[in-house]
Amino acid sequence: MMAVLEFPLYVAGKATKTQQWLEVENKFTGEVYAKVALADAKTLEKAISSAVKAEQEMAALKPFQKQKILLHCVKRFNELREELTTLLIIEGGKPKNAAAAEVERLINTFQIAADAVTQLDDGRLMPLAVTPAAAAYRSMIQHVPIGAVSLISPFNFPLNLTAHKIAPAIAAGCPFVLKPASLTPISALKIAEVLAETDLPKAAFSVLPCPREHADVLVTDDRFKLLSFTGSDVVGWDMKARAGRKKVTLELGGNAAVLIEPDTEITDALVDRLIGGAYGHAGQVCISVQRILAHADIYTELKKKLLAKLKKIQAADPTLDTTLVGPMIKESEAVRLKKWVDKAEKKGAKILCGGSLNGVLFEPTLLENVDESLDIYQNEAFGPVAILEKYKDFEKGISIINKSRFGLQAGVYTQNLNKMLYAWDHLHVGGVIINDIPTFRVDNMPYGGVKDSGLGREGIQSAIRDMQEERLLAIKQ
Repeated sequence: MMAVLEFPLYVAGKATKTQQWLEVENKFTGEVYAKVALADAKTLEKAISSAVKAEQEMAALKPFQKQKILLHCVKRFNELREELTTLLIIEGGKPKNAAAAEVERLINTFQIAADAVTQLDDGRLMPLAVTPAAAAYRSMIQHVPIGAVSLISPFNFPLNLTAHKIAPAIAAGCPFVLKPASLTPISALKIAEVLAETDLPKAAFSVLPCPREHADVLVTDDRFKLLSFTGSDVVGWDMKARAGRKKVTLELGGNAAVLIEPDTEITDALVDRLIGGAYGHAGQVCISVQRILAHADIYTELKKKLLAKLKKIQAADPTLDTTLVGPMIKESEAVRLKKWVDKAEKKGAKILCGGSLNGVLFEPTLLENVDESLDIYQNEAFGPVAILEKYKDFEKGISIINKSRFGLQAGVYTQNLNKMLYAWDHLHVGGVIINDIPTFRVDNMPYGGVKDSGLGREGIQSAIRDMQEERLLAIKQ
């Protein structure tokens, strides 16, 4: 048995071990892989007060200084590729190829932030002489950091979604305190380890695994000027209700749909793309393909081709190069999903393939004839389950997608430009992806949802703007 590794937390930029530890399991084997230091209330207070004191120092950083910090991270993450990939496989249960892809996105996200620092429009002139009374005035507007921010990241992309909070905070000039997901905390601590090597003001950053009862201060404390949370919709909206006066950005997931029109050729590449989008990382992706709407004219063909490929895929060891579907994050989540699938079957749904559970391994599952009132249809599966359904009219298909309480992203396959534009105009989502799955994301694009899927946008430039505010200067001549 391998020795259990120990990882410190980072408070005010300093690696610190405490008297309390959180065990982190290998998500495939269930064995304890490491333990991380846990923050208590006193540690959190030190982190918050340090971040507030660092506001002026962070705001004073020039673009070239912030770029240097971010580029150092890019360099170091490149050097740590293999270690970070292995870490994602172990602590997150992420299949090897997906883990390598996430490390690449981590690097890209910091590179995009480094580029953005020197390219952002820092302000503008604004004419005030729009009335005779203001004829003698001119004005300018600059963007200034909002202040200290609290960041809470999820388990499913513990490197890249953490990067989408930390990198824009640095670029915007905001000190931060970040709480990583308790199931996958080590990834964020590795980012902190690299940040500690840079010229970033040490008091300006803290990365603190901590129990939920202590973490509540990250939501309620008015010394923070912004809360950025990625996670479940129930938790996120509750946080917003308790956040007080601070600005809140929420990325809360969904049950993403893809609609396929009959003018689309059902190629092997398309089928592979659907399978990758629905079952990659065991479906634990907020824009995972959960609903596949196929036009009646192509429904049978698509169903046949999907099943032919899907029946050859099994949930397996994430360390293997061939694994697409690895373990779910914990057994209780797999059991919850199994109950949802079983209930759907009792209500008349047909399990076309999969449906079986072995510990944390849930076989890739495809359903049809699912009652729209059930959890598996209404809510976020966050597991390797997709629903196949038939529609006959394009506008009706769009309305079916819009019935969801979520609205993160949707995919539409069509060769008709008018239908592309109709989808863009009428889908109640944050992003419409044409001729690809809703799981598509590039790290510089505005990313976020409407309805229960959240509030605000991630993506580097969008997140930077959320972490800054406009300050007006008016001059009487």
